[in-house]
Amino acid sequence: MNIVVTSIWFLTFLVGAVWYELYIVHMFQQNSYKPREYMEWMQVHSNVGRLLGKSLYAIAVIPLVLTGSTGCLTAACVMNAMTILVNKPRKAKKPLVYTKRVQRMLVTTVLLYTAGILISLAAGGEEYRLRICEAVLAGMFLLQPFLILLVNWINHPVEKAVDRYYINDAARILHEMPDLKVIGVTGSYGKTSVKYFLNTLLSVQYNVLHTPGNYNTTLGVVRTVREQMKPFHEIFICEMGAREVGDIKEICDLVHPDYGIITSIGPQHLQSFHTIENIIGTKFELADAVPSAGSVFLNYDNEYIRAHKTDKNVVSYGTAGEDVMYRAYDITVSPRGSAFKMKDRNGDEHEFHTKLVGSHNVQNIAGAIAVAHTLEISMEKLRYPVKQLESVPHRLQLVRQGNRILLDDSYNSNKNGFKAALDTLAMFRELRILMTPGMVELGEKQYAENKEAGVYAADKCDYAVLVGKEQTKPIQDGLLEAGFAANRMIVVDTLQEAFQMVNAIPDEKQKVVLIENDLPDNYA
Repeated sequence: MNIVVTSIWFLTFLVGAVWYELYIVHMFQQNSYKPREYMEWMQVHSNVGRLLGKSLYAIAVIPLVLTGSTGCLTAACVMNAMTILVNKPRKAKKPLVYTKRVQRMLVTTVLLYTAGILISLAAGGEEYRLRICEAVLAGMFLLQPFLILLVNWINHPVEKAVDRYYINDAARILHEMPDLKVIGVTGSYGKTSVKYFLNTLLSVQYNVLHTPGNYNTTLGVVRTVREQMKPFHEIFICEMGAREVGDIKEICDLVHPDYGIITSIGPQHLQSFHTIENIIGTKFELADAVPSAGSVFLNYDNEYIRAHKTDKNVVSYGTAGEDVMYRAYDITVSPRGSAFKMKDRNGDEHEFHTKLVGSHNVQNIAGAIAVAHTLEISMEKLRYPVKQLESVPHRLQLVRQGNRILLDDSYNSNKNGFKAALDTLAMFRELRILMTPGMVELGEKQYAENKEAGVYAADKCDYAVLVGKEQTKPIQDGLLEAGFAANRMIVVDTLQEAFQMVNAIPDEKQKVVLIENDLPDNYA
């Protein structure tokens, strides 16, 4: 009987352990495989307790070690079943990607568990061998959130060697294309939109390659170059993301940009950068890498960018201030899109229409126009592609859904983007609904920035549907402080509930719903 129950214990342990391991690896991947960010994620968001809660059946080892009786084994199997339920995989917004690195981590983990089994079976007498093995396995399982750091450390030399090989290969490909023009795009926000806008505008005259999706790390750029770069490409638009000082420089050392555009600077990822000065310095690593013959395109609407000095050839753009070289103004917004006028560096006026909405979309378009015009594409030639620009998914994307309009701004919210999205919402005459879980990764400014957003939102929306009672407490405080009606503020636990509550709001008139941010899986 004990053999059967023990076999069931091991089987249920295996299922729970595999699911738990995949969850841990997923979270490690979500934190960019960086131990410091992973540890901060556990500490800041109290995930240590949550993770321990996912390893309930480690407790079941206690009676096993003490008695090893059939009754205790059966109880342990029940605990294992509970843990399997707790760790049952759920649909993720960004699922675990089984990259070669993840596969190597999983193999190393299996080897560590195998070593634990072999060592425990070799220890002690025959009578206690099985119980010791069970205790060791459960102990390793309990420590899995930290064991992943050991796995990462063990694999580090291999990962560095693999990375270096791929980086050198990408550098070789770029070196063999001396006529290729490289445009670096970075910023705390707006860089992905500008990248796509630039690709559309430049493609009317050049063969263009851009980094796809969120391929904005060194290895993402490497993969793009190795897999997609062709000899006929004339321009490479390279999005550059950063979470730490030196990240932009690392990408620049690989691609050697001829031009750079800095779209914005704000307290995004302040948790990992620690100070706004570090963020400014990191973004301007792109400007530092641009040669004297090139140009740096700077968004002068951003106070941090405008105030920072650089000795490079600066081309300024924006929607405010008479001193910018490319200025968009007279912006009007409707459910059909936006219209605006623009003056170029010579002072000539041009008129543009776009399907996109929002002043910050116009701001990003202005930056893309500035680059394209500098690269000798006439303003007349740019009018049609500007009109054809598509919304970047989840970045103030206008979506018609039945009798309501969605302003999907759910990707990675930030202070300035939040305010710009609210300004856009305020321009509509329909029933305006804000739906948000607030902003994250703001470090010590988390409460203040979210409360400020709540205050700002008070007169921009008719209803506020907030996702997460504790997460949105600062926004609640800000809304109430600004005199927002408490009965028009709805707090729910999940995004699904939020949509249900939006549907339940009386149809006074057509609804416009601003979806501001959607927390990633490591915040859910």
